[in-house]
Amino acid sequence: MARRRKRKSRRRLEGRRILELVPQYSIESGEEKPVTAARKFIQAEGIAPPALLLVKRNEHTTDRYFWAEKGLFGAQYVEENHFLFPSLRLMMEEEAEAMAMGAR
Repeated sequence: MARRRKRKSRRRLEGRRILELVPQYSIESGEEKPVTAARKFIQAEGIAPPALLLVKRNEHTTDRYFWAEKGLFGAQYVEENHFLFPSLRLMMEEEAEAMAMGAR
């Protein structure tokens, strides 16, 4: 039986494209839970939002978190709901302006 391909959400793809513009930090979780490791890293380094944290849980699994003004969120949630985050909205507008300037 042929397997159907999963449809890619345009909204999520747009969110993923916007998150690529955000600074990224890769860390290892060590003995802590990934979200705890991310919070401690943000606190220790004084990272300002917006930022994307890639937390390596083990050799096979990496958790992605988005650090926003409102707190720490799962990256998948942010991809799907990027329009709710003011800092990403600003990045979208800047990217649109840059694309418009490049088209001239």
